[in-house]
Amino acid sequence: MTERMRGRPDGCDRALCAEYDTALLDLDGVVYAGGVALPHAVDALTAAREGGMHLAYVTNNAARTPQTVAGQLTGFGLPTGAEDVITSAQAVARLIAEQVPPGSRVLTVGGEGLRVALRERGLEPVESADDGPAAVVQGYDAAIDWGRLAEAAYAVQRGVPWFASNTDLTIPRERGIAPGNGALVEVVRIAAGGTPQVAGKPQPPMHRETVLRTGARRPLVIGDRLDTDIEGAFNGGVDALLVLTGVTTPADLLAAPPPHRPAYVDADLRGLLVPQPAVVPDGDGFRCGGLWAAARGDRLDVEGDGAPLDGLRALCAAAWTAAGDGAYAGGAEKALRTLGM
Repeated sequence: MTERMRGRPDGCDRALCAEYDTALLDLDGVVYAGGVALPHAVDALTAAREGGMHLAYVTNNAARTPQTVAGQLTGFGLPTGAEDVITSAQAVARLIAEQVPPGSRVLTVGGEGLRVALRERGLEPVESADDGPAAVVQGYDAAIDWGRLAEAAYAVQRGVPWFASNTDLTIPRERGIAPGNGALVEVVRIAAGGTPQVAGKPQPPMHRETVLRTGARRPLVIGDRLDTDIEGAFNGGVDALLVLTGVTTPADLLAAPPPHRPAYVDADLRGLLVPQPAVVPDGDGFRCGGLWAAARGDRLDVEGDGAPLDGLRALCAAAWTAAGDGAYAGGAEKALRTLGM
């Protein structure tokens, strides 16, 4: 079943790390939260790599260089080279380079990762709207202040083409959910109007950058966000695994419209190491393992005895089928409480 037709999660008879050649892994909320590796992530990824799966790390965070990210992952016990890290900074730098003359100045509102990516494309980062930039680009940087946002707004008001590495409104941190680059893009939009060209997930430039750099033939996108990771996989026509270690809740998943429906769902990255159970029609509902679910009017019901994740998969099938091309708007609270979710 293709992403565009998905009415229920897929099953897979083999471990996902054997079924797909390359894991395209999001970082925040999947491998780590802030500076701390998530439980089971290192062991699961080590096992997947030892089983022959290529691990590539694909992040919308444009603040850090691939070398810095690779160093952090290596410090967690995941030996990683800079070539295994693909950032939205690289994707947006390629996008800009395709639209401005070689050697152009680019007003850069972002971190070192963004500046390095621009230089790699032969572009010159500058700080002021008065420096004659051919483009403006925004990327996440925790140190961005009012003055840098103001410079971006001044340039956009003058008609300078505007780009953004990504528009994630939030970013998971070890202490909770914090504002992301999308929130900073909104600040400039409010002041200057207009809409930037966006390179990062879920937009096609990010998927193109990832495929070009990894050479993946049968990739599996792995993420925690429906509106970036899973929609990015949808836009790229590839399968995705949603892990419930970041921002997406079970209730969010049940209400997902077609572009946000993953092929697989699991609790964490250990899902790479096991087959995925099939979800099958059963009467007026769907069964996964020992649990059965159905959409009945304005609510979802779940019955049986089994693993809560199997119940969630069955509930997805019931909700997505009932919603068709839309988003399920009925009640799921009781069913999720039954599953302990």
